[in-house]
Amino acid sequence: MRCYLHAFLLCIVFTFLSLLYVFSQLAPTLEDQDVKANSRPHRSAHDTVRITRKTPGLRGLQDREKGLDRCKSLSVSNWNPYWRLPADVCGVNCLLESSFSERSHSVAKRHNDERSHLAVVACGPRLEETLTMLKSAILFSKKPLRFYIFAEDDLHDRFRNALEAWPKTVQAKFTFSIYPISFPNENAKEWKKLFKPCASQRLFLPLILKDVDSLLYVDTDILFLQPVEDIWALLSQFNATHLAAMAPEHEEPRIGWYNRFARHPYFGKTGINSGVMLMNMTRLRGKSFKNDMTAVPLKWEEVLMPLLQKYKLNITWGDQDLLNIIFYHNPESLYVFPCQWNYRPDHCMYGSNCQQAEQEGVFILHGNRGVYHNDKQPALRAVYEAIQKYPFGENMEVSLLQPLEAELQATTHTYCGRASHLFTKKLKQSIRSIQQDATQKR
Repeated sequence: MRCYLHAFLLCIVFTFLSLLYVFSQLAPTLEDQDVKANSRPHRSAHDTVRITRKTPGLRGLQDREKGLDRCKSLSVSNWNPYWRLPADVCGVNCLLESSFSERSHSVAKRHNDERSHLAVVACGPRLEETLTMLKSAILFSKKPLRFYIFAEDDLHDRFRNALEAWPKTVQAKFTFSIYPISFPNENAKEWKKLFKPCASQRLFLPLILKDVDSLLYVDTDILFLQPVEDIWALLSQFNATHLAAMAPEHEEPRIGWYNRFARHPYFGKTGINSGVMLMNMTRLRGKSFKNDMTAVPLKWEEVLMPLLQKYKLNITWGDQDLLNIIFYHNPESLYVFPCQWNYRPDHCMYGSNCQQAEQEGVFILHGNRGVYHNDKQPALRAVYEAIQKYPFGENMEVSLLQPLEAELQATTHTYCGRASHLFTKKLKQSIRSIQQDATQKR
């Protein structure tokens, strides 16, 4: 009888321990379901299921007591669970999901960061031109900006001193980081001498800025005539396959360079211009690219050097030609935006041939061929000098727009001068919008 009693008591103990274990496993899941039921509106069957945990796991709590907090207060960690968070994962502010695509991840990161991320590469005598470009970005943007400046070592202090000398009210609108020029060690000299000094640095930005989700790269000779966030918003128009956006090299094939002279593949009918390049770098780093060197698709870091080795005797415009070759083989990956986002002398020097700019004005002015610093296109140089000379804090309509319009009147003997109203059309709207906001804040 006593043996039966002992066996009965052991069964009760084991049953109790089993129930306790099962409850400990189910509790986090029940908590997640409660959060989901109480905090989320009704969704359709096509919506992604996402749950935000508010409490850390057991191991996370223990680590937090020791000062080892793996989940920062502003971080978002992604985990695709089948049951619950592991005990050694903190879980605070972690995003749990049953179906969370890479595209949704990128959109969420951009949604949480309202800044536009802007990169530029400056070598040689490009300091003042780059500062004028950054100035144009700041003048018309209403949202904060993040600058990534890649420059030769002797320019670092000069950039830093110039930017820190701008008024504090201006400095409050942006943050910046300055990086050295760097290429893969085994081929550094070859990359640096490709086309213009340091120009091919842009090809390696996704590999250097590994924590940056999306980026707008621009040449130093770019001028923004409207807020940077307007072109940044084009990221939301990317479909599931787009990972970069650029404008065509030409709109008129009769004057196109690639379709008449190129000795390598190029994108579309007239090629693409890389002076303004919007990138979803998360997608770019993750994609395997089709190519004409191997049947096996290659990652971004794998495809660049073989392409250069194959085509280096046939390319004229350096890294831009390599981008044309890559997107020739992967056309589904490129979003093409209109010429008003990358308006160059070619769009007016032979007569106006950018229809979108005719309708809405020029959004971004690209002064390639050194036209900001010579007498070949005085209308474009006038825009550059007006922004360069404008003193921060003064009335932009009086101290920028009016002097510019007066200078443009003297350029009507040139084709681009006759189209100069396209340069001021969007600029006027940008200036008046900024002034209206300033008036409302007073």
